[in-house]
Amino acid sequence: MIEHSRPAALPIQRRAMLGMIATLPLSACARQPRAPGELWVGSSPTGVPFSYVDPATNELTGAMIDIAQIVLRELGMNGDYRAAPFAALIPSLTTGRIDMIAAAMQRTPERAEIVDFSAPVFSYGGGLVVRKEDRGSYPALAAVREMRVGAQVGTRFVDQLLGAGVTRVKTYDGLGEIVRDLANGRIDAGYGDEPILRYQLRVGPKRPVRMASEFTPPVEEDLCLIVAKGSRLLPRLNAAILRLKAAEIRAILQHWELG
Repeated sequence: MIEHSRPAALPIQRRAMLGMIATLPLSACARQPRAPGELWVGSSPTGVPFSYVDPATNELTGAMIDIAQIVLRELGMNGDYRAAPFAALIPSLTTGRIDMIAAAMQRTPERAEIVDFSAPVFSYGGGLVVRKEDRGSYPALAAVREMRVGAQVGTRFVDQLLGAGVTRVKTYDGLGEIVRDLANGRIDAGYGDEPILRYQLRVGPKRPVRMASEFTPPVEEDLCLIVAKGSRLLPRLNAAILRLKAAEIRAILQHWELG
């Protein structure tokens, strides 16, 4: 059984940011004109440290935003960065409302049938969080099979939980909501992007939860920039990433404590 959490109220600034894309109907396929050399780049506002809306500036920021900026600059292009819920990013790309995705969206065979992924800029797997007083051992997803587990809607991690036989999966819009509900006892564990969960615990509100340090994810997958299927931009993106990966991209990952 998969349960869906009721979305938490969004701050006014974030609601305004989301409105740039999220309020458009998915059937709106007409591509709006771009300025010369401009790409509209979609990203999730809840994927700290990869992408999020900075409350001080009301602008998207994070490691994937920084990477997209230096890659586009390398190509002599500019990005117009637009926030949308994670689950709306691929539909926004395939309907032409954005030109590229820069978010914590990993390459999977299923997604690769719909969109094109650039050369990887980072790789990681899932992380598991439980309450601090829970001293159990959780080396793999099979260990949480009988528990209530939270995961982000539209992500690979929901599929991994179901594949491991976890029957009580509750989905959320963001990992911050998962950590909050775990701390409040509404779920027994949370599963999602390991770097995002670790960042939430390090810099977010102090809550009585912990990473399961013994946990090994079933797979690690690549994080890439994403464009529409058959995009002529892809070879240029790949070449730019190859030139920038050893120094500039590595420095960005280290700045965000990812490398």
